[in-house]
Amino acid sequence: MRHRLQKRAGRVGDYLAAAAIMLFALFPVYWVLTTALKPNGEIFTRDPTLFPRELTLEHYERVLSGVLIPETSFWSFLGNSLLVTLGSVALAAVFSLLAAVAVARFQFRLRTAFIILLLIIQMVPSEALIISIFVNFHHLGTATSLPLTGSLLGVLIVYTTVALPITILMMRSFVAAVPPELEEAAAIDGATRWTVFWRIMMPLVAPGLVATSIFAFITAWNEFVVAFTFLQSNTDSFTLPISLKYYFGRVTVEWGSIMAASTLLTVPVMVFFLFVQRRMVSGLTMGAVKG
Repeated sequence: MRHRLQKRAGRVGDYLAAAAIMLFALFPVYWVLTTALKPNGEIFTRDPTLFPRELTLEHYERVLSGVLIPETSFWSFLGNSLLVTLGSVALAAVFSLLAAVAVARFQFRLRTAFIILLLIIQMVPSEALIISIFVNFHHLGTATSLPLTGSLLGVLIVYTTVALPITILMMRSFVAAVPPELEEAAAIDGATRWTVFWRIMMPLVAPGLVATSIFAFITAWNEFVVAFTFLQSNTDSFTLPISLKYYFGRVTVEWGSIMAASTLLTVPVMVFFLFVQRRMVSGLTMGAVKG
């Protein structure tokens, strides 16, 4: 009897600890949501409240109408973010899958060195490389007449290359989990290499491809430094994270609009997760291959 009571008390303690951690993690999100619904009089006060006394959508209206941002609307920023994010996700998925197949299936010189190099590149923060990347892109754009700086093309290329090291390493484990015997059996039956890749390999590694795409999506969607450095004063190409800087003035800060814009910034991520959640769970937990 005493053992059961101790076991139940231990479970209650675990639940309480989990609830405390959950509240600690969710409180900043709750504060962002409630601040976006408070009027300025409740935001700029010495006695803040957990619940808004008066609900208002004024801050959302100001963000969506583009009152604080001259000559550019919120929808333009949203389109730019979707363009570079989805483009980098698609490119990273294609290149990482091909590279993962090569690393996992073929033996070649410096194969181990290539994997170690990917790990080293992943350890270096992109902020430490931004100056050299920008200078190289500027010279390359001048030599090739391509708009690599001051446009979304350069940002798209940087986002893709930044996501490739981790996506290749992640996809390598998924490709290695597929038994080579399946490919050999299909080849014996007369299937071409393209058929083996498309009909055998792709369905089995698709959950892993979705899991790696989520990482690439979040990395590109929330990125600020690279986009701000490359786009400079070209406001027509600014992404959503850059648009937040307009709400920081010299005299005052539009905290309500910042919270509203931050809330809207998370909506596409939530929609993306809703579309890929099934594949994401199976990709993260896949440890065997079903025949």
